[in-house]
Amino acid sequence: MSYILNIETSTDACSVALSNAGEVVFKKEDLHGPSHSVSLGVFVDEALTYAERRDIRLDAVAVSSGPGSYTGLRIGVSMAKGICYGKSLPLIAIPTLQVLCVPVLLREELPDDALLCPMIDARRMEVYAAIYDRGLHTIRDISADIIDEHSYEEHLEQHPVYFFGNGACKCKDKITHPNAHFLMDIRPLASWMFPLAEKAMAHNDHKDVAYFEPYYLKEFVASKPKNPLAINN
Repeated sequence: MSYILNIETSTDACSVALSNAGEVVFKKEDLHGPSHSVSLGVFVDEALTYAERRDIRLDAVAVSSGPGSYTGLRIGVSMAKGICYGKSLPLIAIPTLQVLCVPVLLREELPDDALLCPMIDARRMEVYAAIYDRGLHTIRDISADIIDEHSYEEHLEQHPVYFFGNGACKCKDKITHPNAHFLMDIRPLASWMFPLAEKAMAHNDHKDVAYFEPYYLKEFVASKPKNPLAINN
């Protein structure tokens, strides 16, 4: 059994959760941000106090690694690194778009051939998205997408595709293929990180605390120089 402190700050929501053996034993969430600089330290302190009072020894810290808000990710990763340094713990990084998939996989009844398309909002009709199958195998890697009526057409012709995340709502009027399904109010939260964090822990998939950087906006801008995108911080 591994106790993992999970930190998620990639969007307006700020959340912390303590998990063990497939169960969340403590969580704190602020869904009305962004207020990461105020809330995160308080939430982490409460989680560590909870652990100390119960003689729980942390085994790792997991942090959502983006894509997402530069400011939010910077605050979350800095906090995670600080705890790892202070307590000599390994650092686990979980892609934000995969975190978004967890509640869909756990709560929704999906057909066997369903594809998942989590979306992080950007300005205008722009999103950051990836496409996964139900086993979270990558069908199409993370990309900066400008949405129009032909977006994801090659996947929609072959599979039912489920769109969700804070970028999905504005795409609903553009992506009208009968195989397109939209799920609302799906957020990346620390309490959904535990299956992915525990899998990474089991495979010793740890990051170098000194050199790890999350998936900041600059990486997408570099790949799309004619269409610079910006996430709302």
